[in-house]
Amino acid sequence: MTSSLDYPEGERPIEAWCDLHDLHVRLADGRHVSTPLWWYPRLLAATPAQRNTVELMLDGVHWPEVDEDLSINGMLNGRKARGAIEPSVAAE
Repeated sequence: MTSSLDYPEGERPIEAWCDLHDLHVRLADGRHVSTPLWWYPRLLAATPAQRNTVELMLDGVHWPEVDEDLSINGMLNGRKARGAIEPSVAAE
């Protein structure tokens, strides 16, 4: 578990939401991080209501109805979930 002494205060999430294509997180230092939902297959498969039922943690975001936890560090470093497959442009 990450302690408050180990984690930069500026990277603490203060708001998180999903739209149809992306996950958005606003950080304490004012940055807005967005990553594509396809990076996180559990979130992509969830309903909009499930995606927007979020709990903010010191170092990430938790979706209790989806059983998904994502770290801010992982988002900032471009880490996708294992098995995440980018949808083809032709499927749109």
